[in-house]
Order: sequence, then C-alpha cells, then structure tokens
Amino acid sequence: MKKTKEQFIRKEKITYLPLGKIVPNSRQPRRKFEPLALNELAASIKENGLLQPVTVRKTETDYMLVAGERRFRAAHIAGLSKIPCIVIDADDQTSATLTLLENLQRSDLDFFEEAEGIAYLMKICTFTQEQVAKKLGKSQSAISNKLRLLKLGRDIISAISLSSLSERHARALLRLQTEDERKAALTHIIENKLNVYQTDEYIDSLISSKNEVKKREREARQQYIIKDVRLFYNTVGKAVETMRRAGFKADISRDEDETSINMSIKIYK
Repeated sequence: MKKTKEQFIRKEKITYLPLGKIVPNSRQPRRKFEPLALNELAASIKENGLLQPVTVRKTETDYMLVAGERRFRAAHIAGLSKIPCIVIDADDQTSATLTLLENLQRSDLDFFEEAEGIAYLMKICTFTQEQVAKKLGKSQSAISNKLRLLKLGRDIISAISLSSLSERHARALLRLQTEDERKAALTHIIENKLNVYQTDEYIDSLISSKNEVKKREREARQQYIIKDVRLFYNTVGKAVETMRRAGFKADISRDEDETSINMSIKIYK
C-alpha cells in the first residue's frame, strides 16, 4: 500500500537542509509564480522565518522538492541558507503523485495548469477520471470538463494565458469545431476585449452563421438534384419521341409516391 502525504509527515522529523542541496521538481504543474506575492512571502520569511517546512525526498546526490516550491523560491529571495524540511522515503511515482496532488488541491492554480496536472497525474499513475475526482474531492464531470480544455491545443492555450482570459472564454471556444475557427475567433475576442457574455454571443453568431451556410448549401444541392432529374426526364421523353418519328409506337408514363419516381416506357411490336 502506498503511503499518503499525511502518513509521511507524521512519521518524519523536521530537518534543516542547505538550499543549495535542494532541487525543484520537474513534475511541478505550476508554471506561474506571481512575483509580487513571492516577494511578499519572502519579506515575511525574512522577518519571521519559514514557519511551514517543505517536503523533499533523498536522491543519489541531493534532495528533490516534493511539496512547497513557492516557499522554496521565497526562501531563496529572502536569502536563507537553510530551510526546514520533512524528508520522505518515496520513489519517483509516489513523489510525482504527492507533488501533483499538493498543487491540484490549491485554489490558485491556473485552470490550464490544473488541467495539465490532472492529465499528467492520470498518465503516471494510470488513474481513471473517477479516481482523480475522488482524490481531489471533485465530481467526475468537473474533471472531464477540465481535461476538455486541453483540446484547444498549445498555441491557443498560450494565447489565452497571455491575454489573461478566463476559463469560460476557453470553454466558449470549444464550441467551435476546427482549430482555424477557434484561432480566428480568439483573435477577434482579444482585439475587441470581449467579456464572457459578449464572447458567448459572438460564438453563438458564428455557429448560427455556419449552420445557415450549411443549410443554403444543402438546399442548393437539392435544387441541383431536382434540376438533374428533370433533365433526365426530358432526355427520356425526347428518346421516345424520336422512336415515334421513326415509326415505332411507344408510350411513356410516370407516377410518384413518397419514396420513389416510377417511369414506364412501353414499345409496341
């Protein structure tokens, strides 16, 4: 049975380790660390010390951070040489799981960071959406909706993040079918600084316009088919008329029902 983070903390004692011996975790889902918030935390640490230890695990040469990267970065800014640590015995997978869960349980993760973290957690631990939902205290539909955001693709995700658009903006773009449509819509949303309500209306108009175009194309195809059938009727009629002029006695008749058109040509001996 795998140990939980709480079990590790109850068992392990606090050890002070040099900052230079601790390396960040490459599987950290958080990509953005607000400079102002980090500096404020650093000022507090400089004044009061680091009150909450970080969690690390021993590697062959040093220690890898498992949880507490924000505190770790702030301690660097504060100029600390050593920080309090809880050293746990964990393999790569357990360490990655703890790192991801610790960050995913925080409320200030960027929504794309959260989606990427969930996807990575499912990959390395072979968790189902239901299992991840249980571990994070969320519904399975909430997990599914988060993962759908990743369908937008790297370019669009990057543009949304740089423009500080909301998760609802991102969800609205998912209603469009192709990447080109989404990119064009996103450009319009950014350039015109559309809020969520305006974005939903804009996407509605795009979908409505596309449906109208499809309707016109369908009607045009139907009209072409009808015209093509009439041309066939005329061709058959002319053929029968040619036979009559050549001395053959021939009749042509036609009747229709809901499913078919029946043509009959009778040539007398």
